[in-house]
Amino acid sequence: MGNGPKQKLAKTRNIGIIAHIDAGKTTVTERVLYYTGKVHKMGEVHDGEATMDWMLEEKERGITITSAVTSCQWKGHNINIIDTPGHVDFTIEVERSLRVLDGAIGVFCAVGGVEPQSETVWHQADRYRVPKIAFVNKMDRLGADFFRVVEMIRERLGATPLILQLPWGAESDFQGVVDLVKMRAITWEDESLGARYEEVPIPLELEDQAAEYREKLLETLADNDDVLMEKYLAEEEISPEEIQNSIRKATIRLDLVPLLCGAALRNKGIQPLLDAIVAYLPSPLDIPPIEGEVPGTNNKESRSADPKAPFSALVFKVMMDQGRKMTYLRIYSGKVQAGAQVYNPRKGAKEKLARLLRMHSNKRERINEASAGDIVAAMGLKLASTGDTLCTEDKPILFEPIQFRDPVITMAVEPKKVQDHDRLIEALDKLADEDPTFKHKIDEETGQIVISGMGELHLEIMMHRVSREFFIETNQGKPQVVYRETISEAAQHEEIFEREIGGQQHYAGVLLEVRPLARGTGNRFLDRCESPELTEVLLQAIQQGIKEAQNSGVLMGYPMLDVETVLREIKTKENFSDELAFRVAATMAYKGACQKASPILLEPIMRAEVLVPEEFMGEVISDLNSRQGKIENIAKKGPVQVITATVPLSKMFGYSTTLRSLTQGRGT
Repeated sequence: MGNGPKQKLAKTRNIGIIAHIDAGKTTVTERVLYYTGKVHKMGEVHDGEATMDWMLEEKERGITITSAVTSCQWKGHNINIIDTPGHVDFTIEVERSLRVLDGAIGVFCAVGGVEPQSETVWHQADRYRVPKIAFVNKMDRLGADFFRVVEMIRERLGATPLILQLPWGAESDFQGVVDLVKMRAITWEDESLGARYEEVPIPLELEDQAAEYREKLLETLADNDDVLMEKYLAEEEISPEEIQNSIRKATIRLDLVPLLCGAALRNKGIQPLLDAIVAYLPSPLDIPPIEGEVPGTNNKESRSADPKAPFSALVFKVMMDQGRKMTYLRIYSGKVQAGAQVYNPRKGAKEKLARLLRMHSNKRERINEASAGDIVAAMGLKLASTGDTLCTEDKPILFEPIQFRDPVITMAVEPKKVQDHDRLIEALDKLADEDPTFKHKIDEETGQIVISGMGELHLEIMMHRVSREFFIETNQGKPQVVYRETISEAAQHEEIFEREIGGQQHYAGVLLEVRPLARGTGNRFLDRCESPELTEVLLQAIQQGIKEAQNSGVLMGYPMLDVETVLREIKTKENFSDELAFRVAATMAYKGACQKASPILLEPIMRAEVLVPEEFMGEVISDLNSRQGKIENIAKKGPVQVITATVPLSKMFGYSTTLRSLTQGRGT
């Protein structure tokens, strides 16, 4: 491999910024873009002008919904950044971003510390083995406490934080940071909006603390690095370069999490964060080759980040752009030109990449080719959907798809004008294409269009987009919870179907047994029928009949879950037994068996974490009890109490409004 491509790869970083709502992720990204010279004016989230929040919904609400992708340059390195949402309704965006990232920055609020969504996202990153840096933001806010956040990272996230910077002052006196690697203090100029900064000697009042934490830093590193250990014990001088190399190795092995601090809104602490991204997070060459299987066989194959290897890429996001489909790709190996033909093994189809684009939030530049390690957008792929692999036809490979969760909440919608019905279905199809956790169907019994998603906010934003992007006005019903049904004991039922339809006699007998399975197992079918009359065609008809019956249960018509169905025996009459008879008999036998098996209703249970000031504890707990919640734990976190509870989702509608009125707006 030539020096050029390898050098380009070594200087590439694919990183994401992950955090809880309002920890300041987007503000950090805005500053990064400003200091790397990508944008010439800083956008602010609260003004609705952030570069990365480009959807109208995002500007109005000041939250991030879609992951925006952008690339920037810092000290000769190309950094691709994905800004991800922190809101629980949009976990899908975080999941699919983490899948294609090589490293992540966890942003924490110096006042709030490790909040529930940052825990969720952090563990998602652990699952994909993504190395991380932590950045404690908002050091200038009242109540900022750097060391408490460090403790919370250790306790709640189970990570080993490595403190590389100490805050110089806090709250309104926050002036800068003390760099423990170089043992210098850094301060920023307000006049240049933080673009100019200088290193100064460590102020006297911080010298002792800096020396103590420098010692801790070296100790922690020595435990993870034998070469450093020898030097440390021999009390030899250890250079900043050696420290940085050691930190980099430990970070990429996921042993340690380097910790920095700053105040993004006050333009402090961003340049050292950029230095840390370049110095400590992995390039595509540092991470293990991605594994996949060769389609049609069970053979595993791996692809390393090499532009000379066969081309392979993963589609991690699809979105509609002015009516055309734009597909985001992470290229893992090889290179691809605009206009080239690629193969999609999951769909078994060839497609043409009409154009390749490098994205900057929602602005774009056309490029002629992209190679291993790049994150780009492509136009012209009609069939590719999220989680698909693209490769060459002669060297196919199939990567493991991205895993999605099932929707938990449904709502009926209808167009205000009858003639918009087909256009509405078309619009929902396009939105479902972009977001796999958003589903829609036409209810067979009522004929209504029913949409389902991850939460109230999720569905609300989807309906906003229908009116904003497709110009269709809709009426919406009240949100409904998605229940499931199952059985609590085993039972058998035999159904004989005998009827004359259209002058022809139909006859079939089916004996089924149903048994309950453990939660989350899904439905299973076993064939235990010894009868010679059971042909492959009849068996398929029976299975189809059971499948149809599983879609609507016996209690309230919700889908059946976690049931094992066993076919015991069948009865036939010559010339009268056909597929139709067996399909109907199987459906009726399944429903009959389930009715005898003590059917029960399952509902989604949510884990809620409520933060309340002490004086409102009583009201909040009794309100949770009245919602059939089970309180699991109550812990103190600074001035507030954290109540952890499990509550049925059906009882949680509009809960945030109730909570605000119970706690005078102070509970979250």
